[in-house]
Amino acid sequence: MLCRGVWSRGLRPYWCLRALGTIFKMSQDGSVTTLHDFTGGSDGEYPATAPIQSVKGDFYGTTEGTVYRITKYGRFTLLHAFTGSDGTLPNTQLVQGTDYYFYGTTVQGGQSGFGTIFRVSSSGDFKVLVNFNGTNGTIPFSGLIQANDGNFYGVTFIGGSSYVGVLFRMRADGTFTVLHNFTGGSDGAHPVGGLVQASDGNLYGTNTTGGKNGHGVLFRATLAGDVVPLHNFALASGTNPQCALLQHTNGILYGDTYDGGKFGQGVFYSFDAGLPPFVSYLSTYGRPGALVQILGQGFTDASEIFFNGTPATFKLVYPTYIRATVPEGATSGPITVTTANGTLTSNKVFIVHP
Repeated sequence: MLCRGVWSRGLRPYWCLRALGTIFKMSQDGSVTTLHDFTGGSDGEYPATAPIQSVKGDFYGTTEGTVYRITKYGRFTLLHAFTGSDGTLPNTQLVQGTDYYFYGTTVQGGQSGFGTIFRVSSSGDFKVLVNFNGTNGTIPFSGLIQANDGNFYGVTFIGGSSYVGVLFRMRADGTFTVLHNFTGGSDGAHPVGGLVQASDGNLYGTNTTGGKNGHGVLFRATLAGDVVPLHNFALASGTNPQCALLQHTNGILYGDTYDGGKFGQGVFYSFDAGLPPFVSYLSTYGRPGALVQILGQGFTDASEIFFNGTPATFKLVYPTYIRATVPEGATSGPITVTTANGTLTSNKVFIVHP
């Protein structure tokens, strides 16, 4: 739904005429509690995406004109109101960097009106880092990811030398580099869904058009910006992919398309690029004694779990699911699980609170 909304901004679904959006939480049994009703005033309206949870446990998100923080109890704080010159219409989720700032993009506004990249702190200290101007890209529909080299990566929908989008890198200080200008040929054009860094360290994404059949491509890019098309979308296999790829812990990439397929309404697909498996977990932080849910492959009672090198006790639930306890003395870092098939490393850093 969010991806389709990229094309219809300004054409409100009928329910938007009656409500300006809410923030809610849902328990595992399906019970829903509304935490905040947007009013269209200083708090904003029409949030395009769900908020993200910070490493401290609060939630951060955007509306069409604001950045906010909300606690799990519903205490709402306005952090920034966009004015236009600093950007407008943030369309994707924020990402929290390893420096604890929150980074995001806007699809309009800024010095040239083509969108911005911004940074905001938990207290509302706001800074525009990049103004898109056409040459360096235009209209970043997707958000940023922070790769394992500490830099941020993203794509724009149009702009660049062929005006069909760019792949870019940005340092935390705002130093910006166009890594690849999409051409609309074999490498595709008009990326919407954004990027994912997979377990091989490379970036993977999709373009909505271009490629051999004109219906988009799935591509791999190195952190240096070398782009290789891996799949050309076609009517039978789906066309015009608009959502970011998701990598399963088994290494396989998954995604969907806007159109195409047997009924012409899009497809859900998998793509096996031969990528190594890994482990993931919930939540993003914890204190010694907290339970952490770990997802992966090949877990047994004989597996060993380490929080940044400190061994942990666990309960095996399924061969793909373990509940582990954060051990005393653990420090922030990756979670590793040793199995009969080797050691699996988490795709993100677990933050240990004192």
